[in-house]
Amino acid sequence: MNKRTGKLKTTLHYLTGGLVTAVFLLPLYWAMTASLRQPGLAPPVTVEWWPTNAHWDNFTEVFRAVPMARYLKNSLIVVGTAVPLTLITASLAGFSMAQMPDKARRRLLAVSVAYLVVPAASIWMFRFQILQVLGLVDTLWALILPAFAASSPLFVLLFYWTFRRIPSELIEAGRLDGANAWAIWRRLALPLARPTTIAVTILAAVLYWNDFVSPVLYIYRPELYTAPIGLQILKQVDSVNWPLLMAAAVLLTLPVAVLLIILQRVFLNNLSLAETMERN
Repeated sequence: MNKRTGKLKTTLHYLTGGLVTAVFLLPLYWAMTASLRQPGLAPPVTVEWWPTNAHWDNFTEVFRAVPMARYLKNSLIVVGTAVPLTLITASLAGFSMAQMPDKARRRLLAVSVAYLVVPAASIWMFRFQILQVLGLVDTLWALILPAFAASSPLFVLLFYWTFRRIPSELIEAGRLDGANAWAIWRRLALPLARPTTIAVTILAAVLYWNDFVSPVLYIYRPELYTAPIGLQILKQVDSVNWPLLMAAAVLLTLPVAVLLIILQRVFLNNLSLAETMERN
């Protein structure tokens, strides 16, 4: 009886997981099928699981209509530079907060939480003035600069909450062995925070990859436009060619989806911090 109950629970678990996965993948699948329709057709009014004649050349037409390859390259440069910087600055800030005295830590924690509710539009002008003083307006560094400030207070808080779970005995043991704060952060704290590192990597990559406002505000030269701007330009070039627009949307979605799939496997194959602590 127990074996039957266990098998039933396992079956229900996989069925539920499959249904949830299907719900989240259905929009991406719909976008894929819509991108393969005949150019110029409107989106289908009923469910179309696969077009009658798949037009794969819609994807190549995206690169002929606009310089999407250049835009994708610029986005990859921004993401490839900003995400590692975000991981370094956010983890350092979170580790520093976790090691501070209680009174100072509570104040910084309150300030970090308060920053989360500040509207992004309220800092656009202030950021423009900083970029103008630094001479970074109309450069890709204008899009990367927030990474030097951890990109978002949320990332700092995620690392802070993770590092706070590390027993103080481990930190003290590292200090007794002669390790300084930098060595403890690099050799002890970061390996234990690997799931958080992967989560922040995904969130930061999506944040910079989908950023549309910053290029509009700080980039003027067309050769520095990023992929979201390219999609908007394509919409202006041919606003009624929905298969072409959906093909461009799929091209912009695939890199993030691939990154999520790769890092999810690494995430699931790593022990959580709680399990690591139990084994220690």
